[in-house]
Amino acid sequence: MLTAFARAFKTPDLRKKLLFTLGIVVAYRVGTHVPIPGVDYKSVQQCVDEASGNQSLFGLINMFSGGALLQITIFALGIMPYITASIILQLLTVVIPRLEALKKEGQAGTAKITQYTRYLTVALAILQGTGLVATARSGSLFSGCSVASSIVPNRDIFTTIVMVICMTAGTALVMWLGELITDRGIGNGMSILMFISIAATFPSALWSIKKQGDLANGWIEFGTVIAIGLVMVGLVVFVEQAQRRIPVQYAKRMIGRRSYGGTSTYIPLKVNQAGVIPVIFASSLLYIPALIVQFSNSTAGWANWVKQNLADTAAPVHIALYFLLIVFFAFFYVAISFNPEEVADNMKKYGGFIPGIRAGRPTAEYLSYVLNRITWPGSLYLGLIALVPTMALAGFGANQNFPFGGTSILIIVGVGLETVKQIESQLQQRNYEGFLR
Repeated sequence: MLTAFARAFKTPDLRKKLLFTLGIVVAYRVGTHVPIPGVDYKSVQQCVDEASGNQSLFGLINMFSGGALLQITIFALGIMPYITASIILQLLTVVIPRLEALKKEGQAGTAKITQYTRYLTVALAILQGTGLVATARSGSLFSGCSVASSIVPNRDIFTTIVMVICMTAGTALVMWLGELITDRGIGNGMSILMFISIAATFPSALWSIKKQGDLANGWIEFGTVIAIGLVMVGLVVFVEQAQRRIPVQYAKRMIGRRSYGGTSTYIPLKVNQAGVIPVIFASSLLYIPALIVQFSNSTAGWANWVKQNLADTAAPVHIALYFLLIVFFAFFYVAISFNPEEVADNMKKYGGFIPGIRAGRPTAEYLSYVLNRITWPGSLYLGLIALVPTMALAGFGANQNFPFGGTSILIIVGVGLETVKQIESQLQQRNYEGFLR
């Protein structure tokens, strides 16, 4: 990976793209520290220090915003509205025929879907911004903080509207910065901003583990967590690269005096075909009951049960439900993102077939069978990786502060591998000598 970056800096046009991307990243990180109007910054800092990273309800969104959510800055919502809008549009593509037709139109249809995603992102930013401001005003954002009710001193309607507009504008600016990286930088803009947001929380999380440790002033725990993190990164890289290659052959066809086809290729089916989406779905679904209890301030029996079993990430009920939801959403997302019948029809249309399998319906059934077989280990792998911070490292006092687990490690490794592949592909396009050997 380091070799690819070193070679990229030696290429003038790639060096410009890397420096441009670095400038966008710096601007994004600066924005995560600029508070919005109407917020008492000293009270926010005091509540953040008292919370000590124990905001489990908002932990997922805070991670995707690079810690800006609990700081209530202009980039407080981060790229979470865009991620949510993208997932919603991807799910609706299967349900709404118009979106499915746009997806099949190629670049023009993709541009139209991207425009819809932008509109939906702004709408979600308004809703989430309003909810965040209302939560901050009521003092529920930092439950237990002594000055939580004074985070927003002025509670008139004009101040509230200005705060929501600032957050929505910040989300739109983040979306624009991501598209700039995609167009003029090294590509994959939104994923890189997500990578930076998560990586920005690593130093503080690691240092908090060191301060909470008892052995050799915490350095033993610090080194152990680093070693476990490196092992987990290697494991995730190994599984993310694993794939089942389905061989495909294309029969020769005579068109006029020319012969077409006769080539051999393969269909790559990844073990983790669903990526990190099942973990995000499961986390969001488990947050909903806890959020309802927090906003309602109910003391009924069901509310106490939710606090003890769902809001507490170390509870056995929470662990079991989290694991089962990840497995379920892994199969669900693979089912809607990969259509074996469509792949089989396209292969049949162009004269392709799997050796030993008849074209058409038998091919679709075979692809569905193989996909279900490899989704099982992929879903179990996702569930185990997501539960590492809760189960294996609770003894270090890490819990929510542990950086090398769950959603964070999957996104960090996935985006890192994809970025390196893009840089290497661009280097190969400029290194014609390798093609001529």
